[in-house]
Amino acid sequence: MPTLLLQDGFKFFFYANEHESKHIHVMKGGNFAKIELSGLRVSKNYLRPAELKKALAIVKNYREEFERRWDEYFQG
Repeated sequence: MPTLLLQDGFKFFFYANEHESKHIHVMKGGNFAKIELSGLRVSKNYLRPAELKKALAIVKNYREEFERRWDEYFQG
């Protein structure tokens, strides 16, 4: 499970056996969300609304890096 970023109590990661489309899992405490990198679409969410909003802002800021790291890991 490659961890991409730890910030503001969030853990951003993907699983080693992931599949397309490119997406990121986000955990905070015992809650989590799954965010598609293309379009920042939330496909699963168990975060509180304010946490999800913050997580989406972070993913937006790091999206290019997350996509690059996904490509390096799975195509590398």
